[in-house]
Amino acid sequence: MRNLWIFISKYNAFFLFLIFEVSSLIIYIKYNSFQKAVFINSSNEVTGNLYARVNEFYRYLSLKDVNDSLARENARLRNQLKSSFYVDTVTRHKVTDTVYKQQYEYIVAKVINNSVNRSNNYLTINCGGKQGIAKGMGVMCDKGIVGKVVYVSDHFAVVQSLLHKDSQFSAMLANNKEIGYVAWGDDMDPHKGVLKDVSNNALPKLGELVVTSGYSLFPEGIPIGKISNLHTKAGGLLLNMELTLAVDFSKLQYVNVVDNKFAKEQEGLEAQQKKDE
Repeated sequence: MRNLWIFISKYNAFFLFLIFEVSSLIIYIKYNSFQKAVFINSSNEVTGNLYARVNEFYRYLSLKDVNDSLARENARLRNQLKSSFYVDTVTRHKVTDTVYKQQYEYIVAKVINNSVNRSNNYLTINCGGKQGIAKGMGVMCDKGIVGKVVYVSDHFAVVQSLLHKDSQFSAMLANNKEIGYVAWGDDMDPHKGVLKDVSNNALPKLGELVVTSGYSLFPEGIPIGKISNLHTKAGGLLLNMELTLAVDFSKLQYVNVVDNKFAKEQEGLEAQQKKDE
C-alpha cells in the first residue's frame, strides 16, 4: 500500500491531467449534440465489432456440435434417398402393386483414429455393436466409399480402409456400366486406386467417373474415383485403369456405415448355390 501511495504521489501531475482530460471530454460530448452523436455512432461501431468477434469465437467453440448435427442430418437424408430402397413390384391380372422397402440404412459415426501411410491402413470409428454396427458392413462418406467394417466392439469399430492391400470392391464405369473391381494401387499412393478386370469392349475415357456397381456392400452409383490413366493387363483380354480416388482419406472426420438389410438373405442364398455346385 505504501508503494502505491509513493507511485501516485510521484506521478500525481499525470493522474490529475488524465482526470481533467477525461472530465473535459465527457462535458464536451455531453453538451454538444454533434459531438455526442459522433461519439455514440463510433462507440456503437466499436461495440458491434467486439460483439461480432465474440460471436465468431463462440461459433468456433460450437463447431463440433454443428458438425455432429450436420452428419446426423446427412445420414437421415441419405436414408430417404431412392437408392436406399428396394422396389418390390408384383404384376397380377394387369394390376401393378409397387411397394418400396428400405434396403440400405446409414449409421453416422465419427472417425477417431486413422492411417494412410502404411501398406495396410485402418480407421477407428466411435460406434459399435450397440449402435447397430456389424462386421462386413460397408463404410462411406459424402465423397465416396471408404472401406468395410472388420472388427466390432460394443462402442467402437475398426474399418479396413480402401487403402489396404486386401481391399477389393465391385465397381463399374459410370457411362457404359462395364463391371470390374477397384483396389488400391501398387505404389501405395493414398490418392490413387486401380479399376481392374474391365471388359476390353469398354471404351473408357480419361476423367470418366467410376462408381459402385451395387453388387457388393454399397448401393449402386456411389463415387469411387475418376480415370486418370489407361493401360492394359498383359494379354490384352481385360483392362486396368488407374483412378484418382474421390475420397481424401487424410481428411476423414465423419463416415456413414451402410447397413444392407438384405445382405444376410443374399449371402445365405448364394452360399446354398455354391454348396449345390
